Amino acid sequence: MKRSFAVAALAVLALAASGLAPAQDKPATKSRNLEIYWIDTEGGAATLIVTPYGESMLIDTGYPNDDRDARRIHAAAQHAGLTRIDHLVISHYHRDHVGGLAALTKLIPIGRYYGPNDKIEMINREWYDSYTTASAGKRTIVKPGDNIPLKGVEVLVVSADEKVLAKPVNRSGPNPLCANAADMSPAGFENSRMVGLLLTYGRFTFLNLLDLDWRTELELVCPVDRVGKVTLYQSSRHGSLDGAGSPALLGAIQPQVVVVNNGPKKGLGQVDKRIQPIVDMARPAPPYEKNSYLRLAGLPGIEGIWQEHLSLLDKDPAHNTSEDMIANLDDTADCKGNWIHASVARDGRFTITNGRNGFSKTYLARK
Repeated sequence: MKRSFAVAALAVLALAASGLAPAQDKPATKSRNLEIYWIDTEGGAATLIVTPYGESMLIDTGYPNDDRDARRIHAAAQHAGLTRIDHLVISHYHRDHVGGLAALTKLIPIGRYYGPNDKIEMINREWYDSYTTASAGKRTIVKPGDNIPLKGVEVLVVSADEKVLAKPVNRSGPNPLCANAADMSPAGFENSRMVGLLLTYGRFTFLNLLDLDWRTELELVCPVDRVGKVTLYQSSRHGSLDGAGSPALLGAIQPQVVVVNNGPKKGLGQVDKRIQPIVDMARPAPPYEKNSYLRLAGLPGIEGIWQEHLSLLDKDPAHNTSEDMIANLDDTADCKGNWIHASVARDGRFTITNGRNGFSKTYLARK
């Protein structure tokens, strides 16, 4: 008995020390809530969702870097009590979203794959090939309006392959913010063809548009908002809201809570000097806040902003959320890769926890 306890204790300590699981966050017990993990891929993207029925969906797989992100995803899956991932959505064929897939398939079985069509740019051929190889015989190409069959939760595809929802959902309608909205050129093919998702669980709604660009966002919400207000928004383009996060979108969805999946030097805090002059020439009325964090913090009804990383590109405390709500503070070789975790009850009450320090806040989804 003593030997078994010692072995188990050593295993827990090793997992915590490896940075694959936050030491402060206890392993999940069987839950009747919806569980969401934002896994730190340091400027990539990986979001794990587990339903009250134990069915799972992963959105994107992070970078290939030394299998770091695949191992972090696997650790989150283990923490959630999973032995397989039932559904995997790949939003587009960029390295930071598909790069971890090959390594992940060696760590945990994956059931069904969902993603965009086969139109690609040659620069992304390696990542497209990685996806089609892993998904052979188990792949579904999605289009706007499709549902991903996740038991107990509605998962609606709102954008894919440069197209958006044809009809409004979620009590949405005409969007007055479209008048004088600044437009932009597309931010590259992959960022225009994004598989974006709207997840609904009771009163709770979660919008994840990944890297969808400003131009396509406007198509989604102008002149008619097809998405409606949401409870939680995962910031587009890792929180770099030069080429995404248009005021017409953010003002329409009016999230209560935002999770920024940024890296220490990617996403939040970045400034794209190619884009700002375009917006300045458009002279939107009224002018919008150019700092990404302040734009989010100024949204009507915003109740919380959580970050995967302190932005080392712009460390100004006024341009980052409260330190208690930042999962990772440095950029070192031994970064723990702490996740952010949300547990959502059917009545719309949800608690978000910082894996670094155990700090948590509870919110109630608006009706």
